[in-house]
Amino acid sequence: MAQKAVGGEIAVRSAPYFPRRRKRITGRSIAILVFLTICALFFAIPLYVVVVTSFKSMAQIREGAMFALPGPWTIEAWDYAWNRACSGINCNGLKVGFWNSVAILIPSLILSISLSMVTGYALALWNVRWAGTFLFLLFICAFVPFQIIMFPLISMTSTLKVYGSVWGVAIVHAVLAMPVLVLIFRNYYKDIPQEIMSAAIMDSGSFWRIFVEIILPMSGNILIVILILQITSIWNDYLIGVTFGGFNGQPMTVNLANLITISTGTVAYNQNMAAALLTAIPPLVIYFLVGKLFVQGITAGAIKG
Repeated sequence: MAQKAVGGEIAVRSAPYFPRRRKRITGRSIAILVFLTICALFFAIPLYVVVVTSFKSMAQIREGAMFALPGPWTIEAWDYAWNRACSGINCNGLKVGFWNSVAILIPSLILSISLSMVTGYALALWNVRWAGTFLFLLFICAFVPFQIIMFPLISMTSTLKVYGSVWGVAIVHAVLAMPVLVLIFRNYYKDIPQEIMSAAIMDSGSFWRIFVEIILPMSGNILIVILILQITSIWNDYLIGVTFGGFNGQPMTVNLANLITISTGTVAYNQNMAAALLTAIPPLVIYFLVGKLFVQGITAGAIKG
């Protein structure tokens, strides 16, 4: 908008207006919309059936109206799955497996993230001898199938007297996550300018002082990404839990598998659906709480290389 004095008065001359063109609906946009709708329905319809079935009684389920809403709604199946569901000879519900999963998750996160973070920091920013060979071995270990190293891990946990416990499962999770996490942390720290490290070393900064005061505060993005990836991987694991958990250290996924695959008489579909949802809820809550931070971490360069 421009102003010009004319005869003692100010005349206001507006800028030229260019109307914005309306975007036309093309065949390509319609095809993309249809494709995305089909993909959404592919996941949403089974989830809808699982949710509504978990709130139905067995009498309603036998009517065969799969997509009908419950009438009336009942949480009896949820209460049974949480408090009284049987996993083998243990009929204390999924709450036992839930607390086992929590006890496995916390030390697994602490061990895997702390060790891999320090190792990646050392390999990226310090002149470590044989660093290239070590990275090559890590790269190979990242693609070794779990079944190949299962027996050595069983022997290791047996020697440490932790086989058949939640600590045994936690240690195995930490060991298996180390190669990938070290490579991710190393690639992230590699982009830190060398001038920062040189200035820190000139200020008499030791290895641990630089890590705590400089590197750790700069690791917020990568930590959010790694936390979400590790929480999802550890919580949803079945094979490690059933192999190393024994009878007292089984996570929630093992209890869920025992509940669904082992049944006598009529299959209680509502209880099975409720148990599946109870097992899936914790990772979903994590995504809803910090999902935005996860996207920010990736876009900020948390996974590079």
